[in-house]
Amino acid sequence: MDQEAAWDLCLDAGKTAVLAAKGSWTVNAVADLDHCIKRTKLNGAKKATVDISGVTRLDTAGAWLLYRARRDLSANGVAAEFAGLDAQYAPLLELVEQADLARLKNDREQLNAFTMLLARVGKAVFDMLKEAISLLNFLGLTILTMFKVMLRPRRMRVVSLVNQVEQTGLNAIWIVGLLLFLIGVVLAFQSAEQLRKFAAEILTADGLAILVLREIGVLIAAILIAGRSGSAFTAEIGMMKVNEEVDALQTIGVDPMEVLVLPRINALLLTLPLLTFFANVAALTGGTIMSVATLDVTYTQFVRQLADAMTFKNFLVGMVKAPVFAFLIGLVGCYEGLQVSGSAESIGRLTTKSVVESIVLVILADATFSIVFSYLGI
Repeated sequence: MDQEAAWDLCLDAGKTAVLAAKGSWTVNAVADLDHCIKRTKLNGAKKATVDISGVTRLDTAGAWLLYRARRDLSANGVAAEFAGLDAQYAPLLELVEQADLARLKNDREQLNAFTMLLARVGKAVFDMLKEAISLLNFLGLTILTMFKVMLRPRRMRVVSLVNQVEQTGLNAIWIVGLLLFLIGVVLAFQSAEQLRKFAAEILTADGLAILVLREIGVLIAAILIAGRSGSAFTAEIGMMKVNEEVDALQTIGVDPMEVLVLPRINALLLTLPLLTFFANVAALTGGTIMSVATLDVTYTQFVRQLADAMTFKNFLVGMVKAPVFAFLIGLVGCYEGLQVSGSAESIGRLTTKSVVESIVLVILADATFSIVFSYLGI
């Protein structure tokens, strides 16, 4: 005959509560046991031991009551643990605990959609601020390294600089030229279609010159370089991080900032203004060809109108932006490369992140320039 289930409380000399479970803890006794457990008061004890050595029978319902009693004690700040656990009951108690944890996890996943959205937005903002602070630290280190090299020109890596100029400038000139030529064609065609309604097709030249020189030329060239060279910087430096080559440079006393970062940034500072100039020429050439072919104007008329709109001020506005965009692209590309951890997955993820961040920063900088120039009346 099974012993009647019981739940007793006593305090030992160390003010530790001992909760003794005895008898048959089965579904038949659940109601009475649940009532006893809920009436239990520990009188200020901060530790509790649930002694189940006296349990003669245990099923899922009884195991749930024992687990819940310990869980509720822990939730109320009481350090509770099982004692006298029979080996045959341990798997059942563990199974009940896992089921409860899975339920709690599922409940958290089913939180209000707005709460989940708010949590994700908050985490994204926090991560963004953290990333911005880290990038500002890297910016300071880069500027400091530039001044150190300027004070000691012999430390400049000329061979690396020339190699990067070739990779970022000469090898990119054809894709930049082709794309800007086609964009010039599209701009001229679309502008002419709209201006034809007002019999002002000749003003296509003015719109083309202003758009290309002030915005389109430098912006598209910068976006192309961000996708082409910025991603290459991250991948190259990231692979060196994975292969521990960056650590090897530091071990032999070589500053990675001087060897890896500065040549790449300086190369972009040299090549992007030149690419911007070439992009302007390509876009204006494409627009001129399309306009002369489709509009009722002669080549001489269109070129004269185009020349009138190509003021030095408009040209300078676009060229001033180029070094700033170049610095941002090089800075982000090298920074993300140095953040790579020891896996190929990290290289791919940070390369993508590098391109996105570079393009976002370039567009933000372009918007800032536009506001400032508008305020200054330029």
